[in-house]
Amino acid sequence: MQKTKYGKYIVYNSIIPPSEGAPPPPPPSGERTGASVLYVDNTILKGAFYFSCALIWKASDRGSPPTAHCHYDYDEYIGFAGSNPKNPQDLCGEVEVWLDDEKHVINKSCAIFVPKGLQHCPVYFRRVERPIFYFSTAPSISYGKDQPAK
Repeated sequence: MQKTKYGKYIVYNSIIPPSEGAPPPPPPSGERTGASVLYVDNTILKGAFYFSCALIWKASDRGSPPTAHCHYDYDEYIGFAGSNPKNPQDLCGEVEVWLDDEKHVINKSCAIFVPKGLQHCPVYFRRVERPIFYFSTAPSISYGKDQPAK
């Protein structure tokens, strides 16, 4: 690949690095229901903030992430986009998202703003008719600042 001035800002990596000092997590057991597509943070590109994308192709009872948590030092966006080219707003499925003690059932493409300190998750992909694009991002250099729910 030819070296360019700004080519370093194009990231093709989808490997989520382990938290500092922690071993990599074991792969989830059972059948795969989705895959990480893109991941960027400060460990991959110096100065970059956290950005993660996955493609979900099958429903599952396993939460992603599996437990409720808070980020006390940054806000976060979580989003879902459908893959129906005739109607991109149609999620082509159903996603259950928890914000504090409220259950929200999502069936349209959307972005969810999660203010710092708001307990959120788990996320369950209850029905998937076509692949669902799932993303999250925050103005933080890594995702590793999660705190357990209180």
